[in-house]
Amino acid sequence: MGGDHGLPVTLPAAREFLQLETGALLLLVGDKAQIEARLGKWPKEQRAACEVVHASEIVAMDDPIEVALRRKKDSSMRVAINLVKEGRAHACVSAGNTGALMGVSRYILKTLDGIDRPAIAMGIPNRKGGVTTVLDLGANVECNAEHLIQFALMGAALAGAVNGRENPSVGLLNVGEELIKGNEVVKLAAERLRTSALNFYGNVEGNDIYRGTVDVAVCDGFVGNIVLKSSEGVAEMLVSFMREEFTRNALTKLAALAARPVLKNFQRRVDHRRYNGATLLGLRGLVLKSHGSADAYSFRYALQHAHDAARHGVLERIAASVAAMAPGAVIATGAANA
Repeated sequence: MGGDHGLPVTLPAAREFLQLETGALLLLVGDKAQIEARLGKWPKEQRAACEVVHASEIVAMDDPIEVALRRKKDSSMRVAINLVKEGRAHACVSAGNTGALMGVSRYILKTLDGIDRPAIAMGIPNRKGGVTTVLDLGANVECNAEHLIQFALMGAALAGAVNGRENPSVGLLNVGEELIKGNEVVKLAAERLRTSALNFYGNVEGNDIYRGTVDVAVCDGFVGNIVLKSSEGVAEMLVSFMREEFTRNALTKLAALAARPVLKNFQRRVDHRRYNGATLLGLRGLVLKSHGSADAYSFRYALQHAHDAARHGVLERIAASVAAMAPGAVIATGAANA
C-alpha cells in the first residue's frame, strides 16, 4: 500500500515476480477489498501463490515515526513486519516511509546481539560487472567508530551470502587513501579494522565504489545517502543525454537505429532500478526498503533481492558473524569509541 504509487505498482511487480519465481509465496498486506479486486484478473497460478493479509491503516509517506509506532498499529507496514517476527514470512518488502519502516522494524524485531544500530545496505554496480555493497545509506546520519565497524561486519556477511564473495574485502569510505586522511571517527575505525579478522583493504574513495576496488564500502548514513542519490542522478542524466543526442535530427535518429542494441545494453547496465531493494541489516528479521518512487519493474527487483537474501540465509550469516567476532577486537565497547 505504500510508496508514491501503491497497488498500481506493487501488484504488477508481485505478479511478474511470481512468474519468475514459481516456488515463491507472497503475503500481500493491505486493504483486502482493494487488493482482491485487482487479483481477480490474475492467472490462476499466480493467484494461488498469494495470500491477502488485511491491514486497516496505511503509514503515509510524510507520517512521523511516532505516528507509525503509536497510532497506526494496524498499518500494512506494521502488520507485514509482525509477519516476519511470527515466522510466517521470511522477509518484508516495503516502498513506504523509510524512517517509519526503520523505526517500526527496530521496535518489533529488535537488533541482533552485538549490533547497536541497524544500517541500510545496497549493491551499486561496478566496472567489474558485479556490485559493491555500500552501507550505511541513510539510517544513521551520525556514527561513531564502533558503528562503522559493525557496519563493516554486516556488509561483509551480506556480500558473502548474496554476491557469493568468499572472504569479501572491506573498504572505509574516506576523502583519501592515506592513513592520515579523514576525521577522528574514520581514523579510529580504520585503526581497529586493520587488527580485525575482516579482510580490510583500507581507506577507499568514492570512485573506488564504481571501480570495484572492494566488495564492501562502509560509511555513515549522511555520506552514504549522498553517494546513492548522486549515483542514481548521474545514471539518469547519462541516459537522458544519450537520448537527446540520438534524437537531435534525422541523421542521429538513423544512427540510433544502428546503435540500438548497444544503447539498450548500456541503458540496462546503468539502470539503477535493477538494484532497488536496500536491506535493513542488524535486525532479527529481514526487511528490505524499496524506493518510494519505484515503478513495477523496480519493485519487482526489490522482491527478488528479498527472496535471494532469504534463500541464502543472510540473517543467519550476519548473526553468526557477529557472534564469532563479538569477543575480539572488532566488537568492543568503552572508552575506545569515538
